[in-house]
Amino acid sequence: MTDRTHTPGPAREEAGAPTPFPSRQARNRGRFPFRQPRNRGRAPARLRSARLRPADVVRLGSTGLRTRPLRVFLSALGIAIGVAAMIAVVGISGSGQAEVDRRLDALGTNLLRVAPGESLSGEKAELPEESVAMVRRIPPVREVAATGETGAHVYRNERIAVGHTGSLSVLAADTGLLPAVGGRLREGRWLDPATEEYPAVVLGATAAQRLDVYRPGTRVRIGDRWFSLIGVLDPVPLAPELDAAALVGRPAARTYLGFDGHPSTVYVRAEDSRVAAVRDVLAATAYPEKPGEVRVSRPSDALAAREATESALTGLLLGLGGVALLVGGVGVGNTMVISVLERRTEIGLRRALGATRAQIRTQFVMESLLLSLIGGLAGTVLGTLITSGYALSRDWPTVVPVWASAAGIGSTLVIGAVAGLYPAVRASGLSPTRALAGT
Repeated sequence: MTDRTHTPGPAREEAGAPTPFPSRQARNRGRFPFRQPRNRGRAPARLRSARLRPADVVRLGSTGLRTRPLRVFLSALGIAIGVAAMIAVVGISGSGQAEVDRRLDALGTNLLRVAPGESLSGEKAELPEESVAMVRRIPPVREVAATGETGAHVYRNERIAVGHTGSLSVLAADTGLLPAVGGRLREGRWLDPATEEYPAVVLGATAAQRLDVYRPGTRVRIGDRWFSLIGVLDPVPLAPELDAAALVGRPAARTYLGFDGHPSTVYVRAEDSRVAAVRDVLAATAYPEKPGEVRVSRPSDALAAREATESALTGLLLGLGGVALLVGGVGVGNTMVISVLERRTEIGLRRALGATRAQIRTQFVMESLLLSLIGGLAGTVLGTLITSGYALSRDWPTVVPVWASAAGIGSTLVIGAVAGLYPAVRASGLSPTRALAGT
């Protein structure tokens, strides 16, 4: 008969009987085939999203551009036209200003002009005949020369009607006039002591053109007498009134044209450092009795005023260039919106593979920046070429300010970032399932 008495645990273990509940020591010794996980009760580790390096961001942004070259070209062209317009306007204006400065440096800014004003009765005043000699006594004055109105008119021949003067004047001129005003001869010679007493004439550039007379030795009719042409002047920037004038010697003007000897304009060259001081005393020196009837001006100030007028026009053209640049930015934004619509599947796939919203936004903003940068660089090169071509055609120095190029490229980057922001946010907001489904 089998003994059914209960045997304690250790005895049953020694007998080899299976234990329904193994002890902790047995489990620790590896006798139990299943182990409990050590991180029991802990939360599972979270997956980290991949980080994009700057090189990866640039590569992703350029991928969309490389796959659509024609659209990229057309969009970048709008940006390039705006930048090129801005740089060309600034460059041409700067080149023109450099040319004016170069001319002023060559001609000098120390030229002063003295002319009669109006008397108290409203009539035109007259400078005394001694005004040139009195102005020459001012110590800082280097050169003094004068012209006087004769009242005569110049004609190409005797068959021209008397009233058809072509708005040309005849002036009595001193022999020292040409160096005083910085003028140059195009043809022939200038008046000198050997010719100023005889019926010889020198024509300004505009007068020679209107009379169609250029060759020295040709005769022209002044008043009721024939004068022989001995020279033709180049345009005189600091004394443009001489361009439309026929210049004869003072003695010949007295003899043949009834000149009264009163100067109508006195040209004064002073030391550069004393120009302001000389200007203050010119009126009282030229006409001590009535200094209020004397006008003193500085021809270089007229050139500066003309440059200021051109600067105002430059500002208007810059505004037009800015509008063109803004239109190019709208084109970039439109391109990026269409790109988002066409690449929904790509966006959904990237989101399903773990790309974050921030990475999607960064990709599309970078694509917009690259597109704008291409247009900005192309526009900078195009604007520089336009400026160089125009300056060379006018024989000007080529000036393209560095700040203009930097501002053009910087503005394109700002416009690109703004234009690409909305499409980037829209792309990052697409859910992976809807994007992959194409809805």
